[in-house]
Amino acid sequence: MQWDALWTEGSTVEGQPADYGGFDMSFDTVWNSEGQLTSRGYIVLMSIPFKSLRFPASEHQTWGIILNRYIPRTNENLFWPRISSRIQGRFNQAATLDGLEDISPSRNMQFNPYGAFRTFRDIDQRDPARPFFEGRAFKPDVGLDSKFILRDSFVVDATINPDFSQVESDQPQITVNQRFEVFFPEKRPFFLENSNYFTTPINLVFTRRIEHPEYGLRLTGKSGPWAIGVLASDDRAPGESVPPSDPLAGERAEFFIVRVSRDILNQSTVGAIFTDREFGGGYNRVGGIDANIKFNQNWRVQGAVVTSSTLNTDHFYQSGNGFNVTATRSGRKFNLQSIVLGYSPGFETQTGFVNRTDIVQENVNASYFWRPERKTFISWGPTIQQANIWDHTGAVLEHYVWSGVRFDFTRSTWFNVHPFGYDDAHLRPQDYKGLTRVSAYRTSFWGIDGGTSWFKEVDLNWFFDSGGGINFNPSVGRIPLLAHEDQVNFTLSVHAGGRLRIDNSYLLEHLREREAHLTDVTNHIIRSKWNYQFTKELSARVILQYNSVLSNPLLSSLSPTKGFNADFLISYLVHPGTAIYIGYNSDLQNLDRRLIPTPTGLLTTRDDFVNDSRQFFVKISYLFRP
Repeated sequence: MQWDALWTEGSTVEGQPADYGGFDMSFDTVWNSEGQLTSRGYIVLMSIPFKSLRFPASEHQTWGIILNRYIPRTNENLFWPRISSRIQGRFNQAATLDGLEDISPSRNMQFNPYGAFRTFRDIDQRDPARPFFEGRAFKPDVGLDSKFILRDSFVVDATINPDFSQVESDQPQITVNQRFEVFFPEKRPFFLENSNYFTTPINLVFTRRIEHPEYGLRLTGKSGPWAIGVLASDDRAPGESVPPSDPLAGERAEFFIVRVSRDILNQSTVGAIFTDREFGGGYNRVGGIDANIKFNQNWRVQGAVVTSSTLNTDHFYQSGNGFNVTATRSGRKFNLQSIVLGYSPGFETQTGFVNRTDIVQENVNASYFWRPERKTFISWGPTIQQANIWDHTGAVLEHYVWSGVRFDFTRSTWFNVHPFGYDDAHLRPQDYKGLTRVSAYRTSFWGIDGGTSWFKEVDLNWFFDSGGGINFNPSVGRIPLLAHEDQVNFTLSVHAGGRLRIDNSYLLEHLREREAHLTDVTNHIIRSKWNYQFTKELSARVILQYNSVLSNPLLSSLSPTKGFNADFLISYLVHPGTAIYIGYNSDLQNLDRRLIPTPTGLLTTRDDFVNDSRQFFVKISYLFRP
């Protein structure tokens, strides 16, 4: 119904899409909007309380302002004042707003208590050798989120026993046949708010590492050129995931993160960060410095240097270093991003997201567009992605190139044809026990991706590639083998009647032996999300998802699994913080009802489904802004 976000100028974060600066859509504050379509166009009225904004308490205010209208049918972005894509950045092109005098957001406080209850049943697998069903008929919870504004500049957020039961489910991603951890973005409101204060070129703050906190405390704000972010939280999950007999049962991890940055020059910053995770007598501590320098209207360079010190719970100590330098050129025709990064074998961040170490890597992403700007045809040009990776001994780990030609049309219609891709991966004996030497796996492939909103009721996006691949999960006693791989990601969104939105997704990962043409593994994910907006406040949502991993035990070590998940939610949202949620979630898996452990998980059946988890919950919260 309405949308708000924070724009961070020139921000790129490893593990997240690099869009040369973009929107933090987690920002969610109290404001009101109304719109009406008339015979002469449309009218929009927005009312934003000063309490919902942050600005210094000076008598005379001078603000920057940009007005933007996006027209999907013509693929136009209209700005006032004029914002040119030839110039990197938006703040530097903003208009000046004067005439605001004797205003203040005040030193306000906010309190957001909630009450909830739930009934649930699931499988307790803290002891992998003895799984069993557990459940509760009635489990009440209460908690409190609070906010304190200090000197109109700094915000203290505190939470006690936060509840995340109504949070949107993750968008599906293929996790089958992946060598390294897949990134799933944070969705919990407490950790999302003001997360831009902890953003650095290396992702050292990935708050999904904090799974089940009992408390959280955050200080964020800016005074003059200085900005600070402090986050402290506990996490009960590590002590809850081990058997009751384990010495670490009931223990909790403690997280402490602090980041300081300073504005310098013209739209540039320097900063420092320290992160610490303590658990079971061990620790992981990372410290680093970073800079984000804008050289001119087209070029920006970001970089970070970090070091880590880790004492594991088994008293094994390790340490290491890491760096990341990114140079970005953005313009109307030529765009370039060049990245050089490296992490030593002993580097580790238990608060962030770095899924591969012992590498030195360089990447180049480039594009050039001609813009004929005809009635329906907007631009076209070549694109390329390229990477080279080595380990710290100098051994080659991978050469990769992915070329294409992109075409853009009106009505948000585009497609990118990739006639050729090449990946030369080298696997080492330390990567796979069956290998006796470094082995090269050379593959070539092609693909196409695109999207369209040609009809205003329908949005369509697709991705497909086909060619060589590697079976990274071979059966016991086998080594990774070259295979043929097909990947599909297809999304269709339908806007029906103005109030109903239906989002449908289909993802496929298919791997088969090249010579025998036998299937190694096939992963299907089918998801349908239905959202109906009865009124501005009242909505209902249904998510249905099917996931299957069909594997050949002679070729793959993955367990064949099938699952169906149903998620129902009714929301009455007056404004952020004041809401009623009623939800139900149920999950079916093809598990053997005896819950028999196997080396790859619980024993599965061919077609017999078991309800392995279900939950019904009601949550009520109210935002006080005295």
